[in-house]
This record gives sequence, structure tokens and C-alpha cells, in this order.
Amino acid sequence: MNAPRSAPGTESPAAPFVVLMPLWKRDLPERVEAAIASATLEQQLPPDLLILTVDGPVTAELDALIARVEDGDFGPARVLRHRSHRGVASALQDGLEASPHELVARADADDLCRPERFALQIPAMSGPPALDLMGGAMREFSDHVAPGDGPRRTRPLVHDEIVAYLPHHSPFHHPTIVLRRSVALAVGGYRDLPLLEDYWLWERMMLGGARMGNLAEVVVDYRVDDELFARRGGWRLFASDVRLQRHMVLDRVTSPGLFLRNLALRGIYRLAPGWLRRFGYRTFIEKTA
Repeated sequence: MNAPRSAPGTESPAAPFVVLMPLWKRDLPERVEAAIASATLEQQLPPDLLILTVDGPVTAELDALIARVEDGDFGPARVLRHRSHRGVASALQDGLEASPHELVARADADDLCRPERFALQIPAMSGPPALDLMGGAMREFSDHVAPGDGPRRTRPLVHDEIVAYLPHHSPFHHPTIVLRRSVALAVGGYRDLPLLEDYWLWERMMLGGARMGNLAEVVVDYRVDDELFARRGGWRLFASDVRLQRHMVLDRVTSPGLFLRNLALRGIYRLAPGWLRRFGYRTFIEKTA
């Protein structure tokens, strides 16, 4: 049996954990490789397992990278393959159900985890207070802005502030979170809701009694490409907003008045031109520094 691992700078052993990363055909191999390495080989506290969920057919270049993952080039790994593209919620749910460990850390295939990310987050999940859902700050980067130089995105830090924030906006940056598998699965895990499957899960975890927190530290460098805000618009995503806001008012997380206000604001946001959506998000929604 292997000896318990300790996070750098701590005396207590770190709990075992999984990194869960979805992948599909439009992901770029060089970005995926950098993302995987940042979440595994480059971590001060490496994961016990990487679960890579491959959502449908991929390119030959991605297949070659996936073969390296299966061969152990990035450490212990398991690859889950799906014959058809089913969407990120299904891919994440399969990975969540397949995890052999209670702590599951999310990572995206085009972002970069900071080397200290898991050394900070995994011990902090044990508290005090012990948490069921934890995120952190992110800093944006792009092909034109180097990692570490872009705007910093933050969220409320402590449980009560997160509960107060949740009816208005998502209180977590999805690429930064670590969650307890049993708590997430107890409320149904990831369910299909385009672009909002994470926000819906946070709401249900809160209602299920989850203890929540965010780190003030930047733990992920978040890639912002030219198409990011274009992808966040349109009637299909506004339909997701309507569905989620309906669930939240029926769950009494929001009031009827806040339901109408949220839908009005989201309707303007989703249906605005991309440049205006970017301006509105930067000005009224996202806290950056």
C-alpha cells in the first residue's frame, strides 16, 4: 500500500482525488495537451487519477494524444469514450459516476491549472469548515494576452455570501471547482441544460445542504478566445435561462419578482450583438481586476 500523500506545506495527508476533464472533436490538440499536463504532471499535489471523457468521434491528432493518456504519459488515467456526441453534461455525469474517489476536481481542455491549485484546494476541502463544493479565482488569458496578465475573475468566498449571490448569478467558476461526488450524485449530478448545467447543479447542491466556499487565490488561467461571447448568445441559450429560472422560482430560491428581473436581464444579454454582450458582461456581471 502506498503511503498517504501530504500536500506541500502541510502535515496532514491529502485525500485522494480525481481530475475530470471532458474532450470533444473541436478541442485543439496542443491546447488539450497543455491543459492535461497542467492538471497532472505540473501539479505540486498531483491527482490520483485523471478521468478523460471523450464525447464522440475526434480527430486523428486528438486520438494520438488520448492514446498517450491511456499509456500513462500524464500519470494514472482512465479514458471514457462515447460513440456519439451527447453534450458536456452527459460526459461529466459519466465521469462523476465512474470516479473511484469522493473528491472530484473539474478541469477544462483549453484552460491551465496553476501548479499550486490542488495543493491549496484539496486540503481546504477538509476544513475547518469541511466543504462539499469549492472553487477559486481565475485569471483570463488568450492568444494575445499571456497567462497571468489578463483580468482576474472572482466570486464570493464564504458560504453565506455564496447563498446570497446564487439567485442572481452562478457563484462558482466551473473550471475551478472541487466537489464531493456523493453530495453531487445525491441531488442528481449533472443534467442537460446548455451552458448552465453547472449553475443548476450548484443550486441543487445548495438545496441539498452542501457547504460551499471559494478560495481568493487564482487557481486557473482561463482561456478567452474571440468566439467566447458569440457562443453565449442566441435563443437556444435564452431557453436554458428560462428553464433554470423556472426551476429556481419553483424551488423558492428566487422570488417571482426576481424571476422576471433575471429573465429580462438575461434576455437582453443573450440577444444582444456579441460586442455588446462582452461589454455588458464586463461592466455589470463579472468582477474582474
